[in-house]
Order: sequence, then C-alpha cells, then structure tokens
Amino acid sequence: MATGPTSAGPRRKDKLLVIMGATGAGKSRLSLDLASRFPFFEIVNSDKIQLYRGLDITTNKLPLPERLGVPHHLLGEFDPLDGDFTPADFRAVAGQVVSGITNRRKVPMLVGGSNSFIHAMVAERFEPGSNVFEPGFDASVSAELRYNCCFLWVDVSMAVLTEYLSKRVDEMLDSGMFDELAEFCDPDGQDKHDPAAVPTGLRKAIGVPEFTRYFKKYPQSKRDEDDDRERRGAYEEAVRVIKDNTCQLAKRQIGKILRLRGGGWDLRRLDATDAFRAVVAMSTPENDGGERWSEIWERQVVEPSAKIVKRFLEE
Repeated sequence: MATGPTSAGPRRKDKLLVIMGATGAGKSRLSLDLASRFPFFEIVNSDKIQLYRGLDITTNKLPLPERLGVPHHLLGEFDPLDGDFTPADFRAVAGQVVSGITNRRKVPMLVGGSNSFIHAMVAERFEPGSNVFEPGFDASVSAELRYNCCFLWVDVSMAVLTEYLSKRVDEMLDSGMFDELAEFCDPDGQDKHDPAAVPTGLRKAIGVPEFTRYFKKYPQSKRDEDDDRERRGAYEEAVRVIKDNTCQLAKRQIGKILRLRGGGWDLRRLDATDAFRAVVAMSTPENDGGERWSEIWERQVVEPSAKIVKRFLEE
C-alpha cells in the first residue's frame, strides 16, 4: 500500500492575500468586503503607524465596532514607548501571526500601505537594513516570495485621490482629531502624551508634527481672545500642511508599489477612481444624486476582487 512520497518535495507555501494601495484608497473597506464573502479570512495590519497604541483618529484605525467581527492582528497592539518597529521586526512578528492563522486553517490577509513592511514580510530573502525603495539602491526587487501570494492593488487616480484626502482630513478633524492631538501634544500632560518622549513611531504620524508646532505657539491651556485671528490662521495652515503631506505620502506609496510591480510582483490592479469621484461629488452642490458610490465600488472593485480571490483559493 502506498504511504506517500519517499523523498521530500518542494515545500508547499502558505497562501497569503495582500491588499495594497495608497493611503485613503479603500484597503480596509475592501478587506472587510472580502472577509464577508470568505469568512475564513483574518486580517493582519501592515501599516507601520497603526501598529502602535494611541491616536486612533489621527492614524485612522478602524474602530472595533466597524470590524464586523473579523479578527484583526497587529492593529494598535504595541506601546510606542517600547521603541520603533523596523521592517525586520515586522517580518518576524507578522510571520508568527500568519503561521498561527494558517495553523488554525484560516487564511491571512495582509492589509496596509507600508510597502517596506510588505516587502520585508513576503520576500523570500530579506536583508535587514537594506531598502530596495531607496533612490539609487543597487539591489533589485526579488520576485521570489516566501508565501503563495495574491496581490490586490486598489488604485485611484491622483487627481481624484487628492480631493478625497482633503475631504477625509476634514472629516477626521470633525470626528475629534484636533482634541486627540491637543491631549497628545499637551506640554503639561503626562510623559506618555509628550511627543518628545515618544519614539519616532507615533511622532511620524501625519498630524503630530504639524499640530505640535501649533500647540507650542498656542497652548490649549492658555486662551487669549486677542490672538484668535492669528490662532485661526495657524490652525488653517497646520491643516493645509497635513493635507499636503498626506498627498505626498500617497505619491510615495504609489511609487513603491510601481517599483514592486516592476520587480516582477504580480499585482492585480483595481481601479477605484469612479467610486471615489462619486464620494467627492456627494459634498458638492452640483451633485445630481446619480449612481451611489457604493454601487460603483461594488461593481468595479469588490466583484472583480472576489473573482480573483476565489480563483486564488481554489488553486
């Protein structure tokens, strides 16, 4: 009776779904859309700022009630006072998480915009300290991966994404981002709220450096009606810089994604431009109440993604 092969064959690689894209492009939404269709997925965060505990609004973490019961890993789990996460650290920690998920016969879904972390996680050979995205770096991106990966790239035209990111910053401020940053940057607060006492992780979150400068000049504990006009101007300037820096981040992220694709990574591009154009139009007077953005998103992003994922899982 045959008992199986007598010599070990090539190692069968675990499957890993990877959702990539610039900041604000809808990665988290797509991850939940797919998890609702394929309930054996568990999500692993690959956003280097969202790893840290704190500043949930500023870092745009998905609130617990909005996770729809889908397990999320490495999302706000680490104390920023413990030090910075490097790509090598992420490779080790996320690798353990992925192994745990696959051992439970679930499928891991890596979701986030930190492409240096994604590269460190999935590249078969990774050299700590190296940066394949650094301008002039000699090493090419390797197409040899340690997992059987399916890459979904949610893309939005830069012109439309810029409009949306501006709208999103305003919404985050309306949701309490300013008060959150005021507490974090309070010079009279506890050390844990002093940005200077926090390693670079959370201090690098867009919003922190811009409003740190604002609060140094206009502490919340000292209100003076005489400087209200200057204070308002400084506030508006901080918001403008936040929006500019967010757009610059998106451009850098897209550049890294293109470098990975140029290195042989099979990225399946999903164009979400029409859906985001509809989102932006919702807040404009000329919006004629046409097709809802969620219907466009479903048709142009979710359905094609679900077909790709279904084939990937059946392979």
